[in-house]
Amino acid sequence: MDRIDRQLLALLLRDGRATYQELGRQVRLSANTVADRVRRLQTSGVIQGYRAELNLAAFGRGMQLISDIRLREAVDRWAFEEQLGDVPQVISAVRMTGEYDFQLRVACADAREFETVVDRLKAELGVREVRSRLVLHEVELDAGRAVEP
Repeated sequence: MDRIDRQLLALLLRDGRATYQELGRQVRLSANTVADRVRRLQTSGVIQGYRAELNLAAFGRGMQLISDIRLREAVDRWAFEEQLGDVPQVISAVRMTGEYDFQLRVACADAREFETVVDRLKAELGVREVRSRLVLHEVELDAGRAVEP
């Protein structure tokens, strides 16, 4: 991966819908050359996909929380991960080292809905402990910084 590939990745992180022509203008290459480079980055697994960013408040889920989760001893973490897909309020999950097993990002309409999510996690998914914090706002950072050498 050379400097131009890194520039293309940074540009695509900012705008995944940019055309090959737009990208080519910014890196001073033809649209066909840019298309070849992007396809190579996709084939090699560097680019894993493209996603839309949603305004969860538009869906009535404007309250977001970060929840640290500790599972009960006998709970299989693979089963827990699979069951998380059945809880629509959980919008992301990461397995953690340290004191807690997982960190969840949860999007709810209000505190009452969040309470039902916590109750469900404990009753149905084998969660022993939940420690949550309310997200006040998200800090926008340029993800393109990650591809700089």
